[in-house]
Amino acid sequence: MARPTFDLQSHSTYSDGSLAPAAVVGAAARAGVELLALSDHDTVDGVAEALEAAKAGDLRVVPATELSTIDGDHEDLHIVGYGIDHTDSTFLVELTRFRDDRAARSERMADALEACGLALDRVPLEARRAAGLPIGRPHLAQAAFDHPDNAQRIAEEGLADFGELLEAYLISGAPAYRRRTTPTVAEAIAAIHAAGGVAIWAHPFWDVEHPDEVVAIIDRFVALGLDGVEAFYVTHTREQTLIAARACAERGLLSTGSADFHGPDHPRFNAFRAFDLFGCTPELGPIARA
Repeated sequence: MARPTFDLQSHSTYSDGSLAPAAVVGAAARAGVELLALSDHDTVDGVAEALEAAKAGDLRVVPATELSTIDGDHEDLHIVGYGIDHTDSTFLVELTRFRDDRAARSERMADALEACGLALDRVPLEARRAAGLPIGRPHLAQAAFDHPDNAQRIAEEGLADFGELLEAYLISGAPAYRRRTTPTVAEAIAAIHAAGGVAIWAHPFWDVEHPDEVVAIIDRFVALGLDGVEAFYVTHTREQTLIAARACAERGLLSTGSADFHGPDHPRFNAFRAFDLFGCTPELGPIARA
């Protein structure tokens, strides 16, 4: 079965990816991606570099950003804005506000990891902060996983890599997880629309398990202005994909997809186009024309 030629999430060193934006574009081109989105968390700082790098290849880059949002009991749902004006001054101010909240949350989680008895290698964290780069949960998990004082405990807990440490300590319900305070889903959608973009709920089954709840949330978000859902995703099962794609088709929503590339050495998100359409037809709408 032919794999899709678009991949609408990727991350660079401007958030929690391991490659610079130009290198992300190069890797995508070599993997056969024709339509790529650089979707760094709460920032568009790498978009200009990605757009410039794309001029030398046969792929197009869509300006994008992935916003972490809060929604009632759901503490970290992701809304991606595609086709945004990455130079819009009002949008840039909003992103700064969102990043400030993310930074404060990261500090709270770093303190919580230490309160759990894990040592942190603060040197790389401080280096990122000094460079004006964000510190996310993968960076915190890596700083704990790499510290030699944690080696015995990590072995005893059977944590094979920093990704497993992140899931053990830094996801909702885990002991070192701390909640963001802004933006809400409605705020994220409004900011994306004001910047000329479309708003997509990313990887719904990553955050919500029950199909009925996913569909109910889609309906609620549509009332807030949501334009579509990332139905096709690297960790979605066939059943999950069909449920999300059908919900989009029935509601006239966009349906996007991605392998969520974070770098070639990432334990999970390490390859472009590594997601399946399961016989469905995506609806990219204005994203494909951006």
